[in-house]
Amino acid sequence: MTDHVSPGGAVCHRRRCVALVAVGVLLPLPALAGCSQGDAAPSVAQSQDIAPAPRGSVKDGGTVRWAIDSLPSTFNAFQSDADAATARVTGAVLPSLFTLDANGRPQRNADYLAAADVSAREPRQVVTYKLNAKARWSDGRSITAADFVAQWNALRGKDNAYWTARNAGYDRIAKVAAGATPREVKVTFARPYADWQSLFTPLYPKSVMGDANAFNDAAREKLPVGAGPFLVQKRDADHRTVTLVRNPQWWGDRAKLDRLVLTALPRSKRAKALAAGAVDVAAVDQVTAKRVAQAAGPPAAKGADAKADGRDATARNAALRGYTVRKALEPAYTQLALNGSAGPLADQRVRRAVARAIDRQALADTVLKPLDLPTKPLGNHLLMAGQHGYEDHSDALGDTDSGEAKKLLAEAGWKPSGGSAGQPAGEEQAGAGRAVTPDRATDGDGYSEDPRADEPGGGTAVDQSGDAGSDGRNLHRPGAVDDRDGARPAAAEAPLSFAGAVGSEVQQAALLRQSAGFYKAEAAQQKVAAAGDTASPAYRKYRRYKKRAAQVLGAAERIETGQAPHLPGAAAGHAAALWSGTGLLHARPADAGHSPQAAAGRAPGAAPVLRKDGRPLALRFVLPEGPGSEQLRTVGRRISGMLNRIGVQTTIQQVPDSSYFQDHIASGDFDLALYSWPGTAYPATDARPIFAKPQPAPDGSLTVEQNYTRVGTDHIDQLFEQAASELDTDAEHTLVEQADARIWAAAGSIPLYQRPELVATRKSLANIGAFGFATPRFQDIGYTK
Repeated sequence: MTDHVSPGGAVCHRRRCVALVAVGVLLPLPALAGCSQGDAAPSVAQSQDIAPAPRGSVKDGGTVRWAIDSLPSTFNAFQSDADAATARVTGAVLPSLFTLDANGRPQRNADYLAAADVSAREPRQVVTYKLNAKARWSDGRSITAADFVAQWNALRGKDNAYWTARNAGYDRIAKVAAGATPREVKVTFARPYADWQSLFTPLYPKSVMGDANAFNDAAREKLPVGAGPFLVQKRDADHRTVTLVRNPQWWGDRAKLDRLVLTALPRSKRAKALAAGAVDVAAVDQVTAKRVAQAAGPPAAKGADAKADGRDATARNAALRGYTVRKALEPAYTQLALNGSAGPLADQRVRRAVARAIDRQALADTVLKPLDLPTKPLGNHLLMAGQHGYEDHSDALGDTDSGEAKKLLAEAGWKPSGGSAGQPAGEEQAGAGRAVTPDRATDGDGYSEDPRADEPGGGTAVDQSGDAGSDGRNLHRPGAVDDRDGARPAAAEAPLSFAGAVGSEVQQAALLRQSAGFYKAEAAQQKVAAAGDTASPAYRKYRRYKKRAAQVLGAAERIETGQAPHLPGAAAGHAAALWSGTGLLHARPADAGHSPQAAAGRAPGAAPVLRKDGRPLALRFVLPEGPGSEQLRTVGRRISGMLNRIGVQTTIQQVPDSSYFQDHIASGDFDLALYSWPGTAYPATDARPIFAKPQPAPDGSLTVEQNYTRVGTDHIDQLFEQAASELDTDAEHTLVEQADARIWAAAGSIPLYQRPELVATRKSLANIGAFGFATPRFQDIGYTK
């Protein structure tokens, strides 16, 4: 059975955008201070960082250039290709009936609503909206029930002329009509809907929603009518900008800025743009954030051989001193996804074993501790820490315990069988990726200082092929074969380049060469980060990685030429480079003892690879290879090392960022993967398609919606449906808690940590930065007096 991503699931809801994969890493909360409702709530300072200032201290006028990942493909938030840039525009120019506070709670927006309540529950749920008497569109027309009716008709899913992304909530409405006054709207539901506050946000004028052609086409690049503090002035494809200007018809607090210029700027180019002063606000990665922070500190002493580069670095730092980095925990989490559709992970016991082998605290420390952000692992799939109702349900799976993990694997039939085969090694191909080493610990700067980081062959290899070949699971993919028992074909071995080496030595040499490539790439990145400053930590890391690359490459060459003493025909007395366990490659005499683990192609501390019916327990770990995904790859390597210790073999395949999500995650072409989901104030609605049990389609395919792990149960589906229909808030929260516990037990998705949100802003800007859950108040953003 092939997988089919349903039309409603291939795209993500405007609040829960397409899985935040690592490439924007994965697009940047409440702090992780507690794990239950009874614990102290995180402070606002930890859940957002926006340099808050009263409006009286903010200047009138000015322009803010705000970096976005790409130009919005559409200004219609309800179309399938709406993205984060779409949400940025609509949040500034269209009505949001309810906004979110820093803890993710919906708040009535008084600029549009005088009141909004459930006015009846029996015989049907009725919600009555009382509109602000001043609320009007920029063309002068009042906002009325006609706009609500048009939006309901467009999104309810009854008219195929409208190309909508989804209709959740709107399909439960039976009737929308004017109330007792022109400023009153009554919405009657056919089925109860707990998340009614999510509806009609953003609200479009009936000129857009009342006509399918306007909905499908006209609103993609133009939005001539709005009702927010700003209006869309122009979408300029040539300059890759969207310019928003102050709305003269706005009845609320007047916007402080004259204009907002949203500028499409890839994250890889943002450090350069900040140094040039070309943008005022930009979400950045950890390397760029660190560079901004260092620019504000005292200059480091420079060596004589770097004076010219030092002058350039000084000029760049001078520009960067005008910026600061706002940081918080983003309302989004990175998860380890376990594909349960076929292979070993189709067995829940194997999934649970993998999950229990993962030290989530160590991974959270790796990512968040260098940023001085709370590091408690996230214990919930549906709510972020600090949200009302949050509880840690990870105990439904169990704590990290490698012993219990091994027991689960044994119960599933995976056991050691007469030693261990070495790890498969991928063939090196141009542009295909690079080798990695497992379980790299980090120092305070986020860089490896663990001696094992240099380990040549820690049970992890890279399938360097950019195309995944065959896995028997997606038969429509080129090169796929029918592997009916669900097991994946073995990874290709590295080609023999010498006659003297056999078995594990071939694999060891291949891994050493791959590791050399990895160190070279890391060295190049650190050299760029050093910016000519030979006294900087980055330059020292560059030198260290360069040296390690040479050492590892030399070791590979000695093995390949038959000069290593443990190979058949090796010259007696020749010194070979072998792993000593100290983090360095040392020369050893020919008669020295050889590590049994090294002979087996395993890292020190690795368990023998488990087997079942003669097949090794091998999983393919797919990760993005782009420059913005370093953090995700570091986490992936550490996970691989953790699994290696319980006998689970992993092959890391790095693929282009552009194909990572659609060609691998959405299509199910992976065993293990890392990607992120955003948090939401409406989990009963927004999270349901992510964890819904895949269903057979009439054509024989599998409809997975957004559940890319393909793991689900009928009980989980029932709990989501009950929660979405429960109007009692406490009862709804109880159902959501039960659903989360069941999701943990199914072990298809393992939350690791909330992602860091890092935003570089001008120091003079107020009310902008790392917003966390909070909806931006665009009218309050500006420069301080």
